[in-house]
Amino acid sequence: MGTAPLLITQGDVCGIGPEIIARLWQREAPPDAVVVGDAGVMRRALAWCGHALPVAVLSAVDEPAPPHCLPVWEPPGLPTGLLDLPLGEIAASAGAAAAACIDAAVRAIQAGQGRALVTAPIHKEALHAAGSPYPGHTEMLQALAGGVPVRMMLANDELRTVLVTIHCSLREAIDRVTREAVLDTLRITHTALQRFGLAAPRIAVAGLNPHAGEGGLFGREEIDHIAPAIADARALGLDAQGPFAPDTVFMRARRGEFDVVVAMTHDHGLIPVKYLGVEQGVNVTLGLPFVRTSPDHGTAFDIAGTGRADPSSLSAALVMARRLSGPR
Repeated sequence: MGTAPLLITQGDVCGIGPEIIARLWQREAPPDAVVVGDAGVMRRALAWCGHALPVAVLSAVDEPAPPHCLPVWEPPGLPTGLLDLPLGEIAASAGAAAAACIDAAVRAIQAGQGRALVTAPIHKEALHAAGSPYPGHTEMLQALAGGVPVRMMLANDELRTVLVTIHCSLREAIDRVTREAVLDTLRITHTALQRFGLAAPRIAVAGLNPHAGEGGLFGREEIDHIAPAIADARALGLDAQGPFAPDTVFMRARRGEFDVVVAMTHDHGLIPVKYLGVEQGVNVTLGLPFVRTSPDHGTAFDIAGTGRADPSSLSAALVMARRLSGPR
């Protein structure tokens, strides 16, 4: 391959992760990527696709792969019996396998054996059933990276959004919207977008409440926390503006007025991007010391094994990882 490969983790084996990887190789066979997962699971996924491509099991994640194959590196600690698990159901061993692949892929990247990480979807309940203390990819990657502050960005060709809070209840998320959390998000967003090629990112900040609080009539979070954080960010030289009404700011960004929108809660920020279509949506974890992207969808248990999984978002995630991990 010439350089360290992009590492694609297989995701939850009871969902569509292995299938979208197989379909990606059926469609474009990326020459610079290696799958971190179970070889038997990947052979089955290729068979579902009617694709006769052989699986090459690598002894090391950065071992040169033979041509015309799907290269797979099986990490240590991978559970056995994964092919016996029922599709479309939560299984602790599937969660353990997903966690083992993520852990091994991150450690390989930290050792210089991988260039960037692309993660197929995992199931949060399966991860929990396996005993993992992390509610999702983002928190697990943050811990593996030493606890660095991170944020989730969802992006497509029309819109980028970054979240202040992610995987928690809405009631808890409101309590987590503090001046410090918003300022940290603005700093992380600014630094990451500069790293990704925007010299002076234009950041719009969405309010938490309807009409961005309407001067305190509909809540004081904008007055007490969000606006002061924006002022702090501007004092540091960041081009942060707002808080703006959440129901209109995404349209303004889509039209080109801003480069990114910072939203306070998970659904505030993700619904607008996903409404534009999950096929090209990419999840990017900002703040990590390495590039991590993933598709803009979940495990889709309802269609696992049916041959209906679409690899478009995974393909977009691979393109994004390749671009972000290339020469600056």
